[in-house]
Amino acid sequence: MALDKTEVEKIAHLARLHISESETEEVTTRITDILTLIDQMQSVDTEAVEPLAHPLDLVQRLRADEITEENQRDRLQQLAPASEDGLYLVPKVLE
Repeated sequence: MALDKTEVEKIAHLARLHISESETEEVTTRITDILTLIDQMQSVDTEAVEPLAHPLDLVQRLRADEITEENQRDRLQQLAPASEDGLYLVPKVLE
């Protein structure tokens, strides 16, 4: 799919980009090259290729999900200036 100069100027206008007259030809060539590459990539047969979630087939080591500390909420809330129903009460910042 090739673009011509007027299409590039229209796209630049819609994207609110200023492309000078001298840059228009280069931008047209670059966009056409990108679209040609995309067409080539889409023409490749990928029917037998299994989709990947990540390019490297690695296993992420995770630590065991174990409780390592006891619940100290009641003790810590005794230190707070104000708390209610297990929640800290703070001054209203926004009205």
